[in-house]
Amino acid sequence: MIGPVLLGLTRFLVGGHPRWIGSRPTMRQRIYFANHGSHLDTIVLWFALPDALRATTHPVAARDYWGTGRLRRHIGVDVLNSILIDRSGQGPKEDVLRPLHDALDLGRSLIIFPEGTRRTERLPGPFKAGLYNLAAAHRDVELIPVYLENLSRAFPKGALIPAPIACTARFGSPIGLRPDEDRSAFLERARQAVVDLAA
Repeated sequence: MIGPVLLGLTRFLVGGHPRWIGSRPTMRQRIYFANHGSHLDTIVLWFALPDALRATTHPVAARDYWGTGRLRRHIGVDVLNSILIDRSGQGPKEDVLRPLHDALDLGRSLIIFPEGTRRTERLPGPFKAGLYNLAAAHRDVELIPVYLENLSRAFPKGALIPAPIACTARFGSPIGLRPDEDRSAFLERARQAVVDLAA
């Protein structure tokens, strides 16, 4: 019940409609990666996918936010079907990504925010290594850049209710890890793919 209500409220307040610019919806396994400016990002991007894709796509979300409180956890896990990860940095890095590798091994798709945290700037900051590690281990998975427009303005840090500012999710052309491409070059190219969608 809460899923349709959440979708309706999101569409009413901020829109969040998809703009498929360089790609089209398909059941092909993908990693959607986007800029991160708001706690609404996960909701808007997941709801921008067609119903059939949402059923096989898991947002990757921070356990320290989406795993706390009954309502927030219900939305994150039960409604959005998120995979919660620990950002504390206390365990080995491979343990943080293990649930994501497992999901990809099962043929599922992911939504990730490679900056690792929210930013107030319009353009994304440097990407962390997780996207590269996933791309290197799952080379058959298509990587789709997404630019989320106006989300940091519609629901900034500290806000309780989203402002009625029109937001969109722009889906770009797929990219892949090139042969012998090092981590830094790939991450900057992936970041630039998101930046290009902001133009």
